[in-house]
Amino acid sequence: MAITLTTAAAERVKSFLEQRGKGVGLRLGVKTTGCSGMAYVMEYADQVEDDDVVFEDQNVRILVDPKSLVYLDGTELDYAKEGLNEGFQFNNPNVKDECGCGESFNI
Repeated sequence: MAITLTTAAAERVKSFLEQRGKGVGLRLGVKTTGCSGMAYVMEYADQVEDDDVVFEDQNVRILVDPKSLVYLDGTELDYAKEGLNEGFQFNNPNVKDECGCGESFNI
């Protein structure tokens, strides 16, 4: 099981953590919502919880709860700028379908 970051994503996360002045890494998860069933959740983590599964890639800690890991295993997190739009993108090999707005997915 693994979750990885592209170089662009790792640099962006490091930059955000540095600007915040605190944090141990990036917490990823999924929640039930949207028209396709699930949506990604991403936040900066200030501590590692007892049940977190911890990955490290490019000197960035990625924390995932065990229930979300089933849906996120193999995911690569990218960060891209396209014109006026910029943001994190989840390249998840487990996704079978996504909604038209791009906010939710199903497996």
